[in-house]
Amino acid sequence: MTLSQLALTIALLGALGLVAGRFGLSAIPAYLLAGLLLGPHEPHVTSLIEPSEVTTFVAELGIVFLLFFLGLEFTLERVLRSGRHIGFGGSIDLVVNAAVGLVVGVVAFGFGFAALVLAAAIYVSSSAVTVKGLIDFRRLADDETDLILAILVFEDIVIAGVLGFAAAGGSGVSPTLVAVAKALGFVTVSVAASRLLRRPIDELLGRLSGELMLLATFGFLVGMAAVAKWLGLSEAIGALMAGVVLAETSIRREIEERFLAFRDIFAALFFFVFGLSVDVGALGSVGWLVALAVVLTVLAKVVGGFGAGTVGGFSPRQSLNVGAALVAHGEFTIILAQIAGGNDAISPADRSDFVAFAGLYVLATATLGVVLMKESKRLGRRLFPPRLA
Repeated sequence: MTLSQLALTIALLGALGLVAGRFGLSAIPAYLLAGLLLGPHEPHVTSLIEPSEVTTFVAELGIVFLLFFLGLEFTLERVLRSGRHIGFGGSIDLVVNAAVGLVVGVVAFGFGFAALVLAAAIYVSSSAVTVKGLIDFRRLADDETDLILAILVFEDIVIAGVLGFAAAGGSGVSPTLVAVAKALGFVTVSVAASRLLRRPIDELLGRLSGELMLLATFGFLVGMAAVAKWLGLSEAIGALMAGVVLAETSIRREIEERFLAFRDIFAALFFFVFGLSVDVGALGSVGWLVALAVVLTVLAKVVGGFGAGTVGGFSPRQSLNVGAALVAHGEFTIILAQIAGGNDAISPADRSDFVAFAGLYVLATATLGVVLMKESKRLGRRLFPPRLA
C-alpha cells in the first residue's frame, strides 16, 4: 500500500462512512464495502489494493485497539451493576443463538472445529453497532437498555474464552486442551493482576508525563498482545487482557480519551482490510449459507432477546426492543473469521468460505440490525397494542 493508495483509502472510508451516517446506519458495512470495491476480487474494474504484509499489520493493529477498548470496559463495578440481567439474559441469549449458530455451522462444514467457530461468530452480536445505535436513537435512558448492555457483557466474556480456542484449537483433543488451558491461564493471571497490581500501576503511570504515559500504555498493550501470540494464542486475547488489567486503574478514563482516535482510525482500516479478502464472487458458493444464517439470526436474536426481556420483567414492547438491538453483527464476527483464517486445523477451502461468509454476513446483519433497531418501537406499537403491552 503506497501513500497515494492510503490517501485514497481514507477518502473512500470517510465518504462511505458519511453516507452511512446520513442514512442512520453503522459505518462498519461501509468500511467493508470500501475493501470490496478496492480489493483484488470482483468487481475488478475498481481493484487497486492487494493484501500484503502492510495491510496485515494494519489489520492486527485494528484488532489490538478494538479489543483493548473492550477490555477497558470490564470493570467489576460494571459487572455488578448489570446484576441478575447478566446471568438470566446472557444465558438465554447464549442457549438460543449458539444453538442456531451450531446448526448453521454443521450445515456449512459438518461436525468439526470450523462448525464450532462459525457457531461463535453467529452467536455474538456487535457491541460497537449496538451501542452506537443506542446512542444515535437516544435509548441509553430506556429501562431495557440495562438488559441489552448486560447481554453484550455476557457475550464478550464468552467470546474472550473462544478467541484462544479459535486461534490454536482444532488440531486434535490434546492440542486443543492445551490451547484452552493456555487461554484460561492467561486470562486468570490477567484478571488477578488487574486486582493485585492496580495500585502499583496507578503510581507508576501517575508519575509519568502525558507523552511518556501514552508510550508506556502502548508498550504494555503491544507487549501483552505479543505474549499472547508467543503462547500460541491470538493477539486479540492479549489486547483484551491488557484492557482488563488497566480497567480498574484511576487513569482508565484518561487512557480511553488519549487512545480513542487511534482506535477509530485503525478499526476503520481493520474492517477495510478484511473487506479486501472478501470475494463477492463467492456468493455462488456461500450465498445460500449467508441467506440461511441471516434469516435464522434475525429470528433467534429477536426470540432470545424477547425471552430475556420477559424473564427480566419487561413489557412485550421493551422485550422486542432488546431482541432488535442484538441483531447486528460486526467486529467479533470479523475477528473470529480473521483468526480462524490463520488456523491450519481448518482446510484452506473452508477458511476461504469462512472469510467470504463473514464479510457478507456482517454486511447484511449490521445493515438490517440497525434498521430493525430504528423501527422496533414502531413495530412494538403495532404488534402489541396498549391493552397487550
